[in-house]
Amino acid sequence: MFVKLDGRRCLVVGAGTVAEAKIESLLAARASVHVVALNATPRVREWARDGRIELSAREFDSDDLAGVFLVIAATNSPALHDEIYAEARRRGVLCNAVDEPERCDFYFPAVVQRGELQIAISTGGLSPALAQRLRRELEQQFGPEWEEWVTQLGRTRDELKSIPMPPEQ
Repeated sequence: MFVKLDGRRCLVVGAGTVAEAKIESLLAARASVHVVALNATPRVREWARDGRIELSAREFDSDDLAGVFLVIAATNSPALHDEIYAEARRRGVLCNAVDEPERCDFYFPAVVQRGELQIAISTGGLSPALAQRLRRELEQQFGPEWEEWVTQLGRTRDELKSIPMPPEQ
């Protein structure tokens, strides 16, 4: 399933290198990102300075989940991930606790993206390394030329749909 996150409020708890990759994915999807963490990588702090994300330099509070579409727990504390997952479930917020499939309502796939063509690979959280390996292989197979080809197919489809067709009898 591909979910449109454009403008949706997403929370990331944690701001280390693992969280940074998840934040980057959310930004690429044009989500509205709020990060809660005591410490943050230089890149996360830069995104905050540039106004690309909201950064709260403090501990997680359950009220951080108010109005949130999804949350990513990316800390080194299984106890905190338990708390986040339980509260997210209670509030109906989708949750992904990094590297803990039992605390995930969704997974981040490895994605090959060529414009609007997106090929997602998931192992259900069991082997992210395998998913990344397959992504690298598919990137070789589906080069940059696929972006223009898919764009052209979309234009052709739109043109065909605009041609009046007599009703079937």
